[in-house]
Amino acid sequence: MKEIKKTALVNSIFTALYVIAVGSFMYYGSAIKIGRVNTFLAPITLLLLFVFSAAMTGFLIFGKPAQMYIDGRKKEALSLLTYTLVFLSIITFAAIILLVFLAR
Repeated sequence: MKEIKKTALVNSIFTALYVIAVGSFMYYGSAIKIGRVNTFLAPITLLLLFVFSAAMTGFLIFGKPAQMYIDGRKKEALSLLTYTLVFLSIITFAAIILLVFLAR
């Protein structure tokens, strides 16, 4: 169980770091004139980033539990997925609290 919690925490942290990286890129992209290009490539690039992000976060959250489930370790898979979502919700809640305090 300790290994499952550790894996869940690592998956949650990597997911949060990926979201931070993409969010920072989108926020600071306008400073380097990435968001101001008036061409058909802008929405295509945004949609590609969206699809890639869905795949990446899906892999980080569901990849290992799906592999464990297929290998017949169903109880461990459900436990890993649950712990991953719990840790990710704690990180999300902490980000919301931080956002509220920074907005004051």
